[in-house]
Amino acid sequence: MNFKVIIPARYDSTRLPGKVLLPLAGKPLIEWVYQQAKKSESSEIIIATDSEKVNSVATGFGAQVCMTASSHTTGTDRLVEVVTKKGWQDDIVVINVQGDEPLIEPELINNLATSLYTNKDASIATLATPIKTGKDQFDPNIVKVVRDKQGFALYFSRAAIPWNRDGFTQVVDTNNRETNNQKVSNVYRHIGIYAYRVGFLKKYSSMEKCELEELEALEQLRALYNGYKIVVDIVDEPPGHGVDTEDDLKKVEKILLNR
Repeated sequence: MNFKVIIPARYDSTRLPGKVLLPLAGKPLIEWVYQQAKKSESSEIIIATDSEKVNSVATGFGAQVCMTASSHTTGTDRLVEVVTKKGWQDDIVVINVQGDEPLIEPELINNLATSLYTNKDASIATLATPIKTGKDQFDPNIVKVVRDKQGFALYFSRAAIPWNRDGFTQVVDTNNRETNNQKVSNVYRHIGIYAYRVGFLKKYSSMEKCELEELEALEQLRALYNGYKIVVDIVDEPPGHGVDTEDDLKKVEKILLNR
């Protein structure tokens, strides 16, 4: 099994500017992500960035870096540029590891690659984990996914899917204590880590955005809209805490220092 890891690392983060280079337990955040990826079975790891600052720091700790255009609006677009520059064959699997996931487990990366190799009809593999409360089910910041019986994605949405026709008799108030504590089942939260076939990534760059993708602000809907299959594996627990805010940075640092 030959798979690669690409870590998109955009310096100009909206919520936490420069976060990939912020100090975290003695190292820049991006170095923690890179070190976790190195523990996987990947044959090559590349940090993809448009920032000379990130390039300088990453090469300083021994990483391979691919400089990419600053015009990319998504991490997937950045991946497309990397695989094109590298000239990788269409059947190679690429794992997109976010540059703000310092607690990502190497085994999770390996399993995701295996999933895509095993499911020959899929162009993408990703993960989901059970949602357990009504609060999360109705939270638009938590992306939900519905699968078919073979484990392929039917749809992703910020809405509460599937909708319990007889159980939801009215629009639910997410500030309501009863709703927040309501136990739910057969509802899954999408986890934003992906495995792609290089052949799909090359085609992705020529696909126009679809209306569903723009309505939901979910780029994976572009693949479904164009008829590509996404296999979704269920894991009991989500990956370790990512970093989006200063509070996240403090929480993750505490975890790393206590290891």
